Amino acid sequence: MALIVGLGNIGEKYLLTRHNIGFMVIDEMAKNLNTTSINKSNFKADVLKSSNDLLVKPKTFMNLSGDAVIAIKNYYKIENEDIIVIHDDLDLPFGAVKFKIGGGHGGHNGLKSIDSHIGKDYIRVRIGIGKPENKEDVVNYVLNNFSKEELNRLKDIIPHTIKAIDALKSESINEVKSKFTLK
Repeated sequence: MALIVGLGNIGEKYLLTRHNIGFMVIDEMAKNLNTTSINKSNFKADVLKSSNDLLVKPKTFMNLSGDAVIAIKNYYKIENEDIIVIHDDLDLPFGAVKFKIGGGHGGHNGLKSIDSHIGKDYIRVRIGIGKPENKEDVVNYVLNNFSKEELNRLKDIIPHTIKAIDALKSESINEVKSKFTLK
């Protein structure tokens, strides 16, 4: 069983923001699966169970995402190698999709929280959102909505990402990198 975590912020006002790309991928995945909602308050997350996977959207603030991941990981006894975290990445150009195991958090508070709870050796699906020209604008940038043009491009990027996530369950990370990396 894979634990697939999309990072984002809860609430309507964040629905189409750059920081919510992980939630957007989870929502799209759930549309094509037969799922059951799992309601456990200690999970601190929206959890959907399919026949093979758990789809997770933490209901904590971004910087506390690790609280949700550790609770679900421990309850289901899931190994880090079966955890896939989908997140926005400022250091990648918009539309890039890359995959890795471990590494630094790059200033991403959601990853920093997860790392502190379970370590760094889980699979990361990094989706590029680009970055603002001025470093001081990072918070506003990630919390602003995607442009109409970006939303149009996401109609191809999100399904591509979902195919890659499906492949991660049966293929090595190197195979997935060679087939699904978008630059």
